[in-house]
Amino acid sequence: MKHLLFVVSIILMLISGTSCSQSQADQNAEVPLDVKIGQMLKIGFRGMQVADTNHIIRDLEKYHLGGVVLFDYDLPRDTAYRNIESPEQVKKLVTDLKQLADKPLIVAIDQEGGRVARLKPKYGFPKSVSAEYLGSLDNPDSTRYYARQTAETLSKLGINVNLAPVVDVNVNSDNPVIGGLERSFSDNPQTVAKHARIYIKTLHNHDILTVLKHFPGHGSSEEDSHLGVVDVTDTWSRKELIPYQQLIDSSLVDAVMTAHIFNAKLDSAYPATLSKPTITGILRDSLGFDGVVISDDLMMGAIRKEYGLKTTIKQALLAGVDILSFANNSIYDPEIVPKAHRIINELIEEGTISKERIDRSYDRIMEFKERLD
Repeated sequence: MKHLLFVVSIILMLISGTSCSQSQADQNAEVPLDVKIGQMLKIGFRGMQVADTNHIIRDLEKYHLGGVVLFDYDLPRDTAYRNIESPEQVKKLVTDLKQLADKPLIVAIDQEGGRVARLKPKYGFPKSVSAEYLGSLDNPDSTRYYARQTAETLSKLGINVNLAPVVDVNVNSDNPVIGGLERSFSDNPQTVAKHARIYIKTLHNHDILTVLKHFPGHGSSEEDSHLGVVDVTDTWSRKELIPYQQLIDSSLVDAVMTAHIFNAKLDSAYPATLSKPTITGILRDSLGFDGVVISDDLMMGAIRKEYGLKTTIKQALLAGVDILSFANNSIYDPEIVPKAHRIINELIEEGTISKERIDRSYDRIMEFKERLD
């Protein structure tokens, strides 16, 4: 009798699961394609308040923009005037942005700590420390303390996604964009994974989602991908995947950011962000990650100087990227959202990208957003 009841319960669970999945599919089928495309875009913009930059209002209301990223410094203008002036100002900006969005809005920031921190003491925020400092201490309590400080700061502002932790292994300590900026916890992948795990759990306790970066590992590079192509064919090793594998296996990973690095041993044609063998083949198939994949800034030199916008978007989508990032902080293009939106529509009309491919990304993004504050 107990065996029969168990079998019946399993059947009911399966039926219920199928029903839920079908219901979700039906709901998504009713969502206009333009909305799904908009949710796949994340951009940077100028302005201390939403009224300062009229295109952000348009992008949110007309194009259903899925996410924004905040900066304190405007690189194209070489001025410390962008989105961050004070805690009160940032909180008001974030609140107003969310109110303009028709779906939960990703409000992201690079608050790694140390030299990569947009929320600085000069704007009224707590002093932070670098990942390298925490890794060298190798004290879980210290990592937990500073992660909690970051989480509490972001939570008070309404920022719901931190583009951290960096899980690049510090293979090359002279690396100008990782080791040279003290962004890596350690040259030991186990130490990287240990402190990243503490960091993620602490931010989760405050309802802040995290993004691992930069897949499949930027720590061995000798150049800066902000400026141009970075080739790690002869320096990258599979140990750089260890933190990703351990964190994915622990079911802690909310999202993963791609790296604009070229590795001919992984893909002889494209850098990681545009590489299906890297994103789908390694991250999704080999490591088993089925969450959100976010591109690094597609306006960085390593991409912008090598590929046209349509090729960039096409290859990123074919590779398996879910959210296309345009930081607007290498160059500034107020029309980037309409351009990207139009290109994705064109790729669908041409049959290069299927609607089912868009649906898969939309489903992942919506599942991610269900956990946003």
